[in-house]
Amino acid sequence: MKRTRGLTAAASIVTALAACAGLIGCAGPTAEADAAPSALDRFTGQTLQWKACDNPKLDKAGAQCADVTVPLNYAEPQGATLTVAISRLAATDPAQRRGVMLSNPGGPGGPGLDLTVDIGAAMTPDVRARYDLIGMDPRGVGRSSMIKCHWPRGFGLQSAGIDAAGFAESVAMQSELAMRCATTEAARLPYITTRNTARDMDLIRTLLGADKVSYFGTSYGTYLGAVYTQMFPDRADRIVLDSSVDPDQYGTVGMMRAMGPANEAALDLWADWAAANDGTYRLGTTRAQVRATVVELIRHAAEKPIRFGEFEIDDHWLPLVLFVGLDDPRQYEMVSDQVRMLADAADGKAVRPDEKLTGILTHALKAEPDESSSQMAILCGDVAAPRDPQFYWRNIEAARATQPVFGAFANNITPCAFWAPPAEPATVVRNSVPTLIVQSTGDTRTTYDGAVAMHKDLSASRMVTLQDVPIHWIFGRYPNACVYSAVNTYFRDGTLPESDVTCRAD
Repeated sequence: MKRTRGLTAAASIVTALAACAGLIGCAGPTAEADAAPSALDRFTGQTLQWKACDNPKLDKAGAQCADVTVPLNYAEPQGATLTVAISRLAATDPAQRRGVMLSNPGGPGGPGLDLTVDIGAAMTPDVRARYDLIGMDPRGVGRSSMIKCHWPRGFGLQSAGIDAAGFAESVAMQSELAMRCATTEAARLPYITTRNTARDMDLIRTLLGADKVSYFGTSYGTYLGAVYTQMFPDRADRIVLDSSVDPDQYGTVGMMRAMGPANEAALDLWADWAAANDGTYRLGTTRAQVRATVVELIRHAAEKPIRFGEFEIDDHWLPLVLFVGLDDPRQYEMVSDQVRMLADAADGKAVRPDEKLTGILTHALKAEPDESSSQMAILCGDVAAPRDPQFYWRNIEAARATQPVFGAFANNITPCAFWAPPAEPATVVRNSVPTLIVQSTGDTRTTYDGAVAMHKDLSASRMVTLQDVPIHWIFGRYPNACVYSAVNTYFRDGTLPESDVTCRAD
């Protein structure tokens, strides 16, 4: 066995490292009222300097980019500032132009400058004619004063592994990640939050000369959009939330736990596909056999990490490889290839380099060039997480029977357990801003139940459901005539469906 430590080690780590309320300062900043509009004059008076984006996708599409100066803390606008990078794809017909549409691709922590290209491609010409499409790297992300905690790895989420010793390793690693952020980014972290990004969006609205903004958000971007409608309801125009978060479950605990059953269900669908193609992949001829192959591979990785190129993959990371691929049924061939390669590598066989798998492992296991500490900064800065490791361990153990692959991933401890309290209370989303919610029933990232909850919280919303498709993010990613028609109709005419709609795969 590679492990010698048990669960008691986890408790000792917490005792030693979390002597105060959180590693990032022993007292979190208190929430303060927003600054009066006049206090923001230094920001609302700035002139945007549009230039080439230096992004191949955006430059090919003819976009321009600009930097927006925003206050680090809106309650102290005379203090430090951040830069927020935005992009603009102009409306194709000035005569039909309605206004501006902001957007967010999710994450949280996902750069969003070039999301507009995908959204624009999904629009009908008459809709594309009406809007300036505005992309944005949210504060702390990408080109927008990026948070860099100098982590030894790229990703802040991992599986707890197969046993108590593996969980103890997770506790140690997650506490280290939080401590690194405390050391390097303590001054900025309290303000890298969804509420402040919503304030940035409203400042951008002002600078673009718009009375209202339309919005398209997917995944975490649905939460950001809902928070914006809650904070600035009179400034929201046509809002589309694709693959929605449950606002009341937002955070590293509620959202993550919901992913466990959804990913196990998607794993079943993939296992059926792989079993039907056993002649190619040799993973098993039935769902049960394919699942057994995966579970045994994870157990093997716990005993002896699997060498793949420059990486060593253990039971903390192998479930993540599956998680990345299962959010789109068109990727089942890719997932099967990757599992076959890892099984061969575990048996000591030579395997060919694989660009996609190498990319996943690079993002997860290497801090450069794409460290995702900004994701944890936003999540932990928005919502407090339980601090007791036993809370997570109990949930992990309870989930193993029904979630043998993803239970230890979806219920694991995160750096948020070691974070300072949020600077502001979490936003309660309850409003009647008209909104179109788009959701697949098989979504593995933001589950169907979460979208139903969002629909209930936004009392004037309508919901378009894509039935029996395990896809995350539909409009702009997964063409479907029924869903695309509903979104385009709403953006064109401002007309929500008279009642909720169910769509089927084309």
